[in-house]
Formats: sequence, C-alpha cells, structure tokens
Amino acid sequence: MKIAIMGFGTVGSGCYEAVQAAGDIEVKRVLDLRTNPQIEDILTSDINDILNDEEITLVAECMGGIHPAYEFVMQALEHGKHVVTPNKNLVSACYDDLMACAAEHGVEFRFTPAAGGGIPWLYNLQRQKRCDRILEVHGIVNGTCNYILDHMYTNGADFDEVLKEAQALGYAERDPSSDIEGSDTQRKCVLSSNLAYGTRIHESDVPTLGISSILACDIEVLKEQGKVCRLLMNSGVVGDKLYAYVEPTVFTKDALEANVKTNFNLITLTGQNVGTLSFYGQGAGKMPTGTSLAQDIIDIRDGIGFAPAAADAAPAEVDNAAVAHRYFIRACESCAPDLADVTECRTQRDGWIYIITRPVSVPFAHAFAKDHPKAFVAGIAE
Repeated sequence: MKIAIMGFGTVGSGCYEAVQAAGDIEVKRVLDLRTNPQIEDILTSDINDILNDEEITLVAECMGGIHPAYEFVMQALEHGKHVVTPNKNLVSACYDDLMACAAEHGVEFRFTPAAGGGIPWLYNLQRQKRCDRILEVHGIVNGTCNYILDHMYTNGADFDEVLKEAQALGYAERDPSSDIEGSDTQRKCVLSSNLAYGTRIHESDVPTLGISSILACDIEVLKEQGKVCRLLMNSGVVGDKLYAYVEPTVFTKDALEANVKTNFNLITLTGQNVGTLSFYGQGAGKMPTGTSLAQDIIDIRDGIGFAPAAADAAPAEVDNAAVAHRYFIRACESCAPDLADVTECRTQRDGWIYIITRPVSVPFAHAFAKDHPKAFVAGIAE
C-alpha cells in the first residue's frame, strides 16, 4: 500500500514513524513547504504530485486547520483516494461535505484520532454502538486545560502563570483560545455525539464554557471543600432529543476525573447493555496521535470497516433544558442578586461571593456566565 502524508509537523512525522512498523505501507510522498533532509527524496510542495499519482491510494491529512486542508482533502477524495485525519477542526466544520464526497467516490474518510488523540476512543465508541444503545458520553478531552487545572490545584498558581508554563512545554499553543475557551472540547463533543447517536449536531448546538475566568482563589476554595475542577464535554439521550454542552465541572477528590493528571484525558461512555466504560491515556502528542492515525491506515488496508453517521443522517434536536444540576459560582457582589432565587448556600471571600445553587438548567447557568464574563461558573457532578 502506498500513501501520502500532507503536513510533516508533530502528527505527520509521528504517523510517518508509526507506519514503518506496519511493514508493507510505503510513504511515497510528503506534502510540506519546509525542507527536511530526512524525507528529501519524497518531499513535494505540489498537491498535484499526490493527486495524479495512481499508486497512492490513501492520503493522511496532518496539516491542521480548515483551509487549505478542506480543498486538498476534497480533491483527494474526488481522485478516488481514501483519507484519514486527526483534524477535528476540519471534521467538525465540514463533516457533511467530506462524508458525502467519500461516499460518492467509493472511498473512506476516517478521523478516529480527532477526539482522544492516542486513545482509541472514537473507534471503540463506534464499535460499541453496533450492538448497544449509547445513552451518554462525557469526559476530559483537552490536555491543555487539564494540565492548567491540575497544576493550579497542585501548586496554587495563578491561571496566567500556568498558561505560560504550558506554552513553554508545548502543551498550549501560542494562541491558546481554542483550548481555554472550550471550542476544542466543543468540537470533540460534536464528533463523539454524532458517532454515539448516529445523528447530526453542529458546533452551534453545543453551548460552551471555558476555563479562562478561573482564579487561584477559586481553586483554593474548592480544595478546602475536598473538590477538584476539570473541563468536561457532556452529551446524552433524553427521550427523542439530545443534550450536549461543555463546562468546567467540580468533582469530589476521589472521583476518577479528579485524578486525571497533567495533560492526560479520560473519556467515558454509558451503554444500555455494557454499562459504563472509561478510556484513559494521552490525548495528544506526536507518537500517540501519529500511531492512532496509522491504525486508521492499517484498518483501511485490511478492510476493517468504520461506520460513522452518514452525511444525510437526520439532525438531532439538542435540548439542554432537560438537564439540571447544582452549580459552583464565583460572582461579584453586584451580580450575585441575579442568583438569589436559586442560591442554596453563599459565602464571601477575598471580595468575591461564592454560591452553590440549587439544581438549575444548563441554559440558565450558561446564560448567567455569558451575562457576567468575569464570573466563574462550574457544574457540580452529582
């Protein structure tokens, strides 16, 4: 089997190394604008060298982002080449077009590393739903946020200080907004939900709270209560509707999620037959993600099927109003009255008001956070 890799950064080079172990997979071309003596004889900057090579039957897209990745992937599919990718931005935003194009040209489009990185999460989620009904998925799927929250808890550091350290270590991008504002987790929630329930939801259906407003004093208050904060994606079935949302979530310190350290991930499904299954491991990184991508390539080589939601799958109605739980909220004195009717207990510290609410709906809590951007709002795991 002869393949091409588009993009030779962290994941692309990891995929290149991982497929060597497969024995009979040859990387014939690598598309990248940078020079690299390691791959000089197969390096190209012209997509047509891949598209017009009939020996290349599969393309691994590792460029990231949406453009020009979208255009190159569509062209590869149109030329009858299978495509695999870890690019959650591309898959989440352009899923319908990409799946329809793959079906039209009789090839496969796979993306199992796009949520969970090196964890075989999407693969096993799809496998489980073949003979089970998935009722719920949730989990920690962003290593950057988990590193920040864990480090703040362990060392009592401020958010900005830990973010800079995460950037220095390569855990956070120079522009970390996708991670800390929750959009990366939101995209992984979309992919996981569509695969779990065989339907179609979009990013706009998933309200999202990030962690950028958290303060060291919030962590300290939670720590004194024996609690730990993590950023979670959540989705599940409610009758004939779905709920889907992203928010910081407070756990007791002995919960599984509370003990996920540094940049690791923990993702969980609940099936009607199997009960609860959790998957733990490296959610990103050169070799974990590169190896997961190589697994997709090997599956296609060996004819092992993968059946995500079709591009024409019926859209689901997302109804987060059906979900209610208590919230931990840090607010200023002037906005605390907005929570007076739902306050269960209230304390004052360091000039802030800390409130535990009675159970309120997800839309109510997210609306409060949107109206009060300096507040910190986190769900409480019941």
